Amino acid sequence: MAWIRRVEITDATGALKQDFDAAIARAGRVWNIVHVMSVNPPILRASMELYKAIMHAPSPITRRQRELVATVVSATLACHY
Repeated sequence: MAWIRRVEITDATGALKQDFDAAIARAGRVWNIVHVMSVNPPILRASMELYKAIMHAPSPITRRQRELVATVVSATLACHY
C-alpha cells in the first residue's frame, strides 16, 4: 500500500486550516485527494482553484453535465472518487 505523508486535520494551522475548513464546509469532510496535498498548501490551493473554475465558472455546459463527465471519466478509470 502506498503511503503519502500528510498534515492531519487537527494539526493544520493558518492557510491550510482555512483550506481544510472550506473543504469541510463544502463537502462535509476533507477528501483524500485534498488531504494528500496538505504538505504543499500552495499546490492544494491552486488545485482547488482549478477545480472550482472547471466545475463552477460560466461554461457552455451545465453543472449537471460537468458532473456527468466527471462521473464517466472516474468510472472509466476505475476511480472511486
